[in-house]
Amino acid sequence: MSRLRIFDHADPATPLLASNDPDLIAAELKKIGVLFERWQASKEVAPGATPEEVMEAYRADIDRLVNARGFKSVDVMSIAPDNPKRAELRTKFLDEHYHKEDEVRFFVAGSGLFTLHVDDKVYEIECVRNDLIAVPDGTRHWFDMGPEPSFVAIRFFTEPDGWVGHFTGESIAARFPRYTPGQPG
Repeated sequence: MSRLRIFDHADPATPLLASNDPDLIAAELKKIGVLFERWQASKEVAPGATPEEVMEAYRADIDRLVNARGFKSVDVMSIAPDNPKRAELRTKFLDEHYHKEDEVRFFVAGSGLFTLHVDDKVYEIECVRNDLIAVPDGTRHWFDMGPEPSFVAIRFFTEPDGWVGHFTGESIAARFPRYTPGQPG
């Protein structure tokens, strides 16, 4: 289930708000310029589906987003718990960083935790199957896929370089809990 928790950036132990309501999540995130939507596949996506089959199942929403935001490339990323580089991949995203383009992800399967640092607040969003999140360029954030990552995500890019993180050097991400899928927050 999707989840949003909002914290004061100095107090990672006490949420100011916690909700699993997708409409409330979308409304709260909209206040900081973040798009949150729930999509449904036009047809069943079988385990092990090819990237082309995955994208075809969500074609209408993909095309709508590409046309609205001018994305130049769309791909599918899949990480399984037995990936031999899972620890290295997880570590890559755990420190606070930002991008010079929107970071847009749609979760076809599995889950991950986006944590945004906006002004004096921290927004922790657990994204699960059927969640789309669009984090505006320049927004400081980090992403945790958990110790045994398991997700399939559609990624959208405007730049040909794809994912390029600009790390802030701040230690805030280390003060907030790491992601353990299925754990209540």
